[in-house]
Amino acid sequence: MQKHLLILLSLLMVQTAFAKCTDGGFQFFPSQKEISMSSMFMIQGYAKSQKQILEFKKQKVFLLSENGDLVELKLQKILEGQKGLTQALFKPEKQLSPNTIYYLKKPNTTGEDEFFTQWYPDTKRTEKVHWITREITACDPLDINLNIAFEKTEVKQLGCGPSVNAIFSLQHNSRSEIWFKTEVVNLTTTRTSTYYITNRNNKLLVGHGMCGGAFEFDRFSKYKVRFTPMNTDGSSIPPTDWFEFGNPHWSDN
Repeated sequence: MQKHLLILLSLLMVQTAFAKCTDGGFQFFPSQKEISMSSMFMIQGYAKSQKQILEFKKQKVFLLSENGDLVELKLQKILEGQKGLTQALFKPEKQLSPNTIYYLKKPNTTGEDEFFTQWYPDTKRTEKVHWITREITACDPLDINLNIAFEKTEVKQLGCGPSVNAIFSLQHNSRSEIWFKTEVVNLTTTRTSTYYITNRNNKLLVGHGMCGGAFEFDRFSKYKVRFTPMNTDGSSIPPTDWFEFGNPHWSDN
């Protein structure tokens, strides 16, 4: 009886995880609340929310300031990940005002103001997505001596699928938030995939989690990757050398 109960609970947990994976959702960048007056913006959607990201090709997105100033965000590019993840990169049509709160509006045709929302851990509540400009026109420059090193490949079996990554360690002295333009090349097919990723506890994870991700690896090929670090204003430093790595699935055998 107890064994059957454990199996039932395990199945329910897997079904719940799968539902969350397929449901969808958004992430918003910069992840820091305080930004420069020249900041760029990125919206990322997974699963069902990818459709909304692709619609930004035709729909306009705006920031609305606390003072009622409406600023259009000009779409720069849309990048589609290989496993259920898509992102859009925007640049404001003009420089933002200093010491001002800006809210991210949803595209709509009703004329009503609708806003994206997200959970903020510092306030422990869901709020309108917003940023606060500082009285600076640009972020601090990135550390030219930033160092990235290959660490390992890893496959973890999780609730509704594996997490598969090549993991790189990161050392830097930059105070600015960094976006890493990441180019992955399949050495068998020569296909190149590009996506912007951010670091997690000074680690760069190139691959995907159980619900999806920027990069997917077949079971037959080797790969290479390089990173171009960029601050949230769009200023970048030269790309790294190429790192070649074995297929993460091979280390899982």
